[in-house]
Amino acid sequence: MARRRTTTRLGTLLLLLAALFAAGWYGHDVLHAHPAMAWHGVPQAQAWQPVTWTRVLRNNAFLVGWSDLRGNPLWVKYRLTAVPSDAPRLRRPPRFERDWRALNSIGHDDYSGSGYDRGHLAPNYAISRLYGAQAQLQTFLMTNITPQRPHLNQKAWQRLEEAEIDVFAPRYGELWVITGPVFDQDIQRLPSSTRVEVPDAFFKILAAPGGGADGRPKLLAFVVPQTVKGNEPLDRFVTSVDRVEELTGFDFFPQMEPALQAQLEAAVDPAAWRLDEVAHRPGRY
Repeated sequence: MARRRTTTRLGTLLLLLAALFAAGWYGHDVLHAHPAMAWHGVPQAQAWQPVTWTRVLRNNAFLVGWSDLRGNPLWVKYRLTAVPSDAPRLRRPPRFERDWRALNSIGHDDYSGSGYDRGHLAPNYAISRLYGAQAQLQTFLMTNITPQRPHLNQKAWQRLEEAEIDVFAPRYGELWVITGPVFDQDIQRLPSSTRVEVPDAFFKILAAPGGGADGRPKLLAFVVPQTVKGNEPLDRFVTSVDRVEELTGFDFFPQMEPALQAQLEAAVDPAAWRLDEVAHRPGRY
């Protein structure tokens, strides 16, 4: 009987220690790790509803707002700088991997035969060149992947990703990017996996913290539909951050001073970014 009581107490103590460790880890992520990886705050749903509920997943070089309900990352946020001249070029992994943190555990083969590409949100090329092999592997987790039509993924989206790492990050020294899917009310799912909803469009928000002439931040936002041919000029897709927030239900810079936020998020000014210089560039591949 005494041995049984000792075993029970030991089990209770281990459970308590595990709970304290989990609470400490969660507190570290929320209070320290997440803010350091999210310029002006982690994106927040403007009003609670199941379709915008996310769990924040921290990777080496980017944060993911993952939706177990929709089987999609609803936003991804990462920081870019100019690529060093001696940065290695890493080989692209052959497959995408399940993420143990996802409750619905979507895998590489869930997309097979669907007609949709496995579209990166945190991009393989930029993350691998700036942050190394482990960060690159994390871009191949399925929690960073969303269904994209081939002409979008391989053409228009790739051209946007090239502009942000090849042009805007070197020009401004530091560039924050938030990107994700846009859904309408007509829910469509992958024919190969009903656990994955198919977005109708994708957004990308670029933030240059000191990019303005007066040293203030400036923002540039895009919404690109799935139906693109891929060779359209990129400035055709420019919109305001306010519009992206309206479409998605998220506040992307919740810690920004309200008056500044209102001004920056209402602006539609591609000329301030000299977007015309890259709008017609073909893709790298």
